[in-house]
Amino acid sequence: MLDLTQDVRTLTAAVVDIQSVSGAEQVLAGLVEQALRGLPHLKVDRSGQTVVARTGLGRAERVLIAGHLDTVPVAGNLPSRVEDGLLYGCGTSDMKAGVAVALKLAATVPDPDRDVTYVFYDCEEVEAERNGLNRIAREQPGWLAADFAVLMEPTDGEIEGGCQGTLRADVRVTGKRAHSARSWFGVNAIHGIEPVLARLNAYEARRPVVDGLEYHEGLNAVGVRGGVAGNVIPDECVVTVNYRFAPDLTIEQAQAHVREVFDGYEVAFVDAAPGARPGLTHPVAAAFAAAVGGTPRAKLGWTDVARFSALGVPAVNYGPGDPNLAHQQGEYVTLEKIVESERALRAWLTGGRTK
Repeated sequence: MLDLTQDVRTLTAAVVDIQSVSGAEQVLAGLVEQALRGLPHLKVDRSGQTVVARTGLGRAERVLIAGHLDTVPVAGNLPSRVEDGLLYGCGTSDMKAGVAVALKLAATVPDPDRDVTYVFYDCEEVEAERNGLNRIAREQPGWLAADFAVLMEPTDGEIEGGCQGTLRADVRVTGKRAHSARSWFGVNAIHGIEPVLARLNAYEARRPVVDGLEYHEGLNAVGVRGGVAGNVIPDECVVTVNYRFAPDLTIEQAQAHVREVFDGYEVAFVDAAPGARPGLTHPVAAAFAAAVGGTPRAKLGWTDVARFSALGVPAVNYGPGDPNLAHQQGEYVTLEKIVESERALRAWLTGGRTK
């Protein structure tokens, strides 16, 4: 079983050592549920491998703290080990250190100044349709009702507001097929992507300020698909582009921008996910920023804060892990960062009370 009374650093190691690769979180989810059901101040629900625990104190505000239980596949980096103040192991940074902090708080802050919902969910590291938070938002949205949410994504102990939106599109270039021995009878579609690449090379990305945070957009080729056979001039070539856009744009506006950049070409959108505004203007968010300290920065990437934003819940990313170490075989988290994260969140939930 998980002992939630132990030091948060030791608890992190215990959580890390329970393998929970995406789709195989049932053991860890079961232990989390068991530990939380033993706490009389929490109401606990479970859906699949997602566990939700809530206080019911009737406070004026409710905040939500969420973390995913799953990791990328183990790469010879379990069990965990400690060296020079660093805890090494699969998922240490992304994001089992954050999960351990949330579990510790759930167990040891029975009387917070705000009601709290803790969400421990499955399948974040894989396709969206399997994401436990996505499933709860669809099937039990009431479980996620809150005035403000903190997603324990690795941010190296800094607040990262909102997230970028993302979309992928196929830009299609056509030509005329011919035998390569008589290439002048055809039009080579692969050669024809040169103007597309030129537009990408000349592209100047926006750096808009949204709710006080500067986002840096990007439009890049992430794939090229073309060719028929070794002796055929290809009549089609597709450049797949990825647009990471600031949260002041809707998906429709982002798509319109991509169409404008590639005017004259056939553009087909493959997928898209909206961004999320920083969510730092709400008073409860301001109290969170004051408790954590530092200078909030924009989240340059897409995270599940967008799901909260879609539900009308402002959210930020904040966790003790270093995002640059996520998914690496040598992944680690600094033990002191775990302690600092627990201390900051405890101060936020208790208004600085020591108990």
